[in-house]
Amino acid sequence: MKLKVKDIDISSGGPLIAVLNHKDAAMLDLHVMDRIKIKKGSKVETVVVDIAQSKKIVPKGKIGVFEEVIGALKLKNNDNVDIMIARKPLSIDYIKKKLDGRKLTGKEIDQIVWDIVHNKLSAVELTYFVAACYTNVMTTEETIMLTKAMVRHGEVLKLNRYRIIDKHSIGGIPGNRTTMAVVPIIAAAGYCIPKTSSRSITSPAGTADTMEVVANVAFPINKMKKIALKTNGCIVWGGSLNLAPADDKIIAVERPLEIDAESQLLASIMAKKHSVSSTHVLIDIPVGKESKVKNKADALKLKREFEKIGKRLKKHIKVLITDGSQPIGNGIGPALEARDILWLLKRDSRRPVDLERKCLMMCASIFRMVEKKDGYRKAFGILNSGKAYNKMIEIIKAQGGKEISAEDIGIGKYSYDALSTKSGRIAYISNMLVSRIARIAGAPSDKGAGIYIYKHIGDKVKRGEKLFTIYSESKHEFEYAKDVAKSSRVFVIK
Repeated sequence: MKLKVKDIDISSGGPLIAVLNHKDAAMLDLHVMDRIKIKKGSKVETVVVDIAQSKKIVPKGKIGVFEEVIGALKLKNNDNVDIMIARKPLSIDYIKKKLDGRKLTGKEIDQIVWDIVHNKLSAVELTYFVAACYTNVMTTEETIMLTKAMVRHGEVLKLNRYRIIDKHSIGGIPGNRTTMAVVPIIAAAGYCIPKTSSRSITSPAGTADTMEVVANVAFPINKMKKIALKTNGCIVWGGSLNLAPADDKIIAVERPLEIDAESQLLASIMAKKHSVSSTHVLIDIPVGKESKVKNKADALKLKREFEKIGKRLKKHIKVLITDGSQPIGNGIGPALEARDILWLLKRDSRRPVDLERKCLMMCASIFRMVEKKDGYRKAFGILNSGKAYNKMIEIIKAQGGKEISAEDIGIGKYSYDALSTKSGRIAYISNMLVSRIARIAGAPSDKGAGIYIYKHIGDKVKRGEKLFTIYSESKHEFEYAKDVAKSSRVFVIK
């Protein structure tokens, strides 16, 4: 069947989708979620079908195409194309197999990943794959095959050096901006640490959001390589690269469902580490009531899996199980976190001591992996001497930024101080409420929005003393965040 193209100016965010008028669909006996091949010249793409009941959206004789199809086939409005019925991807059968609780082969996993990367699966089909791995947990062997397939169907950063350091935190804790101190300390010691980081999806800030306050973070892989070779380190947004791209698509499905399938979490992290050719990897697993990992037993199980997979991938893996019972650092939100980091690196008295302590502990573990020496003393020496700060400025400049003082970082103009209603000692801080209020205030899209915390668990507090301050760039968001803070038990004092 020949049809004329109609650009409907909508993006699916990944899958290739086309819309047929219901009369044309009936002629080919096509239904929603069936597949067709669209041919334009020598180019052919298989796309998922949606059906329009109204001729206003897509009239008979036309085919509405999403932006991804326009790009893949280089189409223009009113181009003539041929369409034909196509079979579903092979990976659909393999997803069904996993739903039935059966083990997948390497070839089957590779096909699933290929289809994910090339947008051959619809959002529903990809969701079923995520759900299948969540309910029927992958074996260690399957997880290793998934990791390797994710790396194989993406680019790999090759730096031609032996010791390539990397780190990762499982996340779920407000603040915890360790990467921005660990990278300059390790790089200043002469080791290469090319760090890819994520933007926030559900938290007040990701490392990429915070780094973006002081430097550019979106680079192609060749530019990332130049920066890493020049400065020994970088902190860039992984989403601008093509490293393990299947992982990003899987994460996009997991987030709304709040699913964290263990096998996919392991494969996700290890694929990203493998794709930057890391040799020594530090994994941080924060444990707490409101963190991703709720108890030590689950953390130890995860630790063993990381170590098994790391060994199979020929990597040195060190896993730290850390305290995830409260926010790490004082600033929560991109600008507030960036300010904390600069104070920490500059040795300012306002620096968050808990964040500094954790960063030094992590650096010490990395140094022990590569040198077997007194790692804590070495890390502290680099930090205290100013070498780490100088290295951070070097990285910032290499990433298109410039040296800036913490005081010059813009913070939201609307602010509200939450005061303690009684004297006592801080017994509990809700990670969930801290994150929620910071996001309501506008973080991470408004860089200057968020929360600044003055007290941590165990600290004494007097009635009327400040517990935290909300900052916002928007009057409307500020008022809402303030109302939520007033009606919530963010801090528990006993």
